[in-house]
Amino acid sequence: MDDRNIGLAHGNGGRKMRELIEAVFARQLGNPLLDLGADASALPAADGVLMVTTDGFTVQPLEFPGGDIGSLAVHGTVNDLAVSGATPLYITLNAFIEEGLDLALLQRLVTSLARAARESSVVVVAGDTKVVRRGEGSGLYLATTGIGIRPPQLRLGLHCILPGDSILVSGPVGDHGVAVLLAREQFGLDGDVRSDAASVLPLTRALSALPGLRFMRDPTRGGLATVLHDIAQADSLSVLVKEEAIPVRDSVRSLCDMLGYEPLYLACEGRVVAVVDPTQAEEALSRWRALPQGRDARIIGNVAAGQGRVLMETELGGWRPIEELEDDPLPRIC
Repeated sequence: MDDRNIGLAHGNGGRKMRELIEAVFARQLGNPLLDLGADASALPAADGVLMVTTDGFTVQPLEFPGGDIGSLAVHGTVNDLAVSGATPLYITLNAFIEEGLDLALLQRLVTSLARAARESSVVVVAGDTKVVRRGEGSGLYLATTGIGIRPPQLRLGLHCILPGDSILVSGPVGDHGVAVLLAREQFGLDGDVRSDAASVLPLTRALSALPGLRFMRDPTRGGLATVLHDIAQADSLSVLVKEEAIPVRDSVRSLCDMLGYEPLYLACEGRVVAVVDPTQAEEALSRWRALPQGRDARIIGNVAAGQGRVLMETELGGWRPIEELEDDPLPRIC
C-alpha cells in the first residue's frame, strides 16, 4: 500500500495513525476545545436545555452534486438539533475508513466537513478514527453526536399538534435523493439537479419566536411522506395535503416519472416541515419566503381529527392515500 491510499496501519494506534489524524483531521478541525492528548473534552457551561442527537452517514457516492459525506454529516447533525429548537454548538466525529481509500479524497471530504462546521458555527470537540479491511466498508462511514442548547420556554413536539393546524414545507422535495441517484450513473442519465444539503438553522430560527409553532422536522430518510405519517400517527390524527401545493422541481418530477420513484419518499437534506397554528400559517410562510432557502416554501395542507391516515387531494380533485414507506428505493442516501 503506497502513501496515496489508506492502509490498515493507519488505524493501528501507532505512528501512521497519529500522522493521519494530525495531517488530515486535526489540521482542518483543530480548535481550542479539541485536545488530541485527552480522552474527553471539557465543555463550557451554557444556559438553557441541553439537547443531544446522534447520527450515522453512509452515502454513496461519497461526493455528489451539491455536497459530499463530509458536509452532509455536519448538516445532518446540525439540522436535527435545529428542528428541535436548539442552537447547535458542538459535534463529535467518528470516522470509519476503508482500507484503500484515496488519501486525497479523504482530504477533500474532511476539508468540506470543516467548512460546513465553520459555516454552521459548530466546533468538533472529540473524535475517533478506525480503519476497516478492504471490502468491509464503502470507502468512508461517519458517525456524529451533536450538542446544542434550547431555550427553556420553547416547547415543540408531535404531542403539541392539534386538529386544524397548518403544515408547511420550506422548499422543493426530492432534490437530494435525485442528485445522489444521478451521481451513481446507474441509468446513464444526466441532469443538473443538486442536493439541497445545507444547514436549516436560518429556517428554524425564523419560526422559533412564533407562539403558534407546534413542531418541526427535517424530512431525511423516507422524505416528506414519512414525516406526514409521523404526524398522523402521533395522536390518531389525519393529515390532508394538496398535490398541487407540494413543491417539486420539474427536473425531479420528470426523472421520478421515468424511473418509477415518488418524490414524496425521497430524502431531503436542507428542508424543514413545520406545523403551526392556522392563524399564524401565513406569517410563518412569509418569514420563510424572506430567506434564500425558503423562497419556494408552501403551505401544503392541514391536520384533522381522524384515524392516523395521510390523504392527498389530487390535481383532479379526488383523494388518494399516501402509504407508509415499505421498501428502500434508493439506499445509502444519508
